[in-house]
This record gives sequence, structure tokens and C-alpha cells, in this order.
Amino acid sequence: MTAAVTSQLGTGTWAIDSAHSSIHFSVRHLVVSKVRGSFDRFTGTITVAEDGTPSVTAEIDVTSINSGNEQRDAHLKAGDFFDAEKYPTAQFTATGVAASGDHYVLNGDFTLKGVTKPITLSLAFNGVNPGMGHGEVAGFEASVVLNRKDFGIDIDMPLETGGAVVGDKVTITLEIEALRS
Repeated sequence: MTAAVTSQLGTGTWAIDSAHSSIHFSVRHLVVSKVRGSFDRFTGTITVAEDGTPSVTAEIDVTSINSGNEQRDAHLKAGDFFDAEKYPTAQFTATGVAASGDHYVLNGDFTLKGVTKPITLSLAFNGVNPGMGHGEVAGFEASVVLNRKDFGIDIDMPLETGGAVVGDKVTITLEIEALRS
């Protein structure tokens, strides 16, 4: 977040309001369609220091994956994919933010299944609202496309006709409301 954004946020800590936020994903399935889902439990904070420098941290409970199909979700939690028993959370820690045209880029380190890699999210800041009696609320939208194989989710399930059952690229979309604490 640049100085213009952090001045609107103001100094202090903003906690992600999970009741008004979401983390969704989509991945190509059988080459011709997409499977979509969400992570239902996550936490995070945005802290703006006195000098305007922001820090962002977030944690996703991968055991809360919800694709709308219990059998598929159980497989996604297993060793072929997330190995959620051994790696129950994914973490993000921002390393920097910069303006890029009409949006921002949020760089950070993302850890999934014990593998940490740098990622860059496209970020839109939707502004600050006085809220509804519980304090100020800030809104953000962000997205990133990850290669699942970069994070050790390297199951290959090729199709006889070419392609794979599960695509390599996974799109993560975040809709975030943060409450000033």
C-alpha cells in the first residue's frame, strides 16, 4: 500500500473480518471446466506503522477447504494434495507493496505444504467506511495465479486424450474487509 492508501487507513492494526471476507479458488478440471471452492477459516492483520509502512500477515486453515463435495474435499486434504494433517495452515507475509496503474501489487512470501515461495498479488483498495457502530472498515480485493506444483502439490493424473484431470494453475481470489482495532 502506498502512502495514499496508508493515509486513508491510518496507523494501527486492522483485523480481517472473516464474517465479511472470503477466499476462493478455481482450477481447471478435465481440461474443459473449472472446479471452484473456498477456504472457510482464515485470519490476518494489516498493521500501519507511524511512518505509514504497512505490514500484512495472513493464515489460512487448509482443513477448511470447501469445494461443495465432501469426497473431493477429503482427497484435497490428503497427502496427494495439501497433506493437511501434517500442514494444516498456509501463511502469507507481505514483503512490499507498490502502485501499478489503477491498482497495487502486493509482494510476499507464501507458505503452503511446507514450501515457501515469493508471490505477487494484484490488489485493489476499495476504501474505508465508518462502519456500522463497530469501528472503521477497509475493503480490498486481491488475486493471484499459483502453480500448484511449485508448492509440492505435484500429483499427476494425465488423461488418455491429453491434458490432466487437475490443471497446474490455481487462481486464488480474496475479498477482504478489515476492521480497525
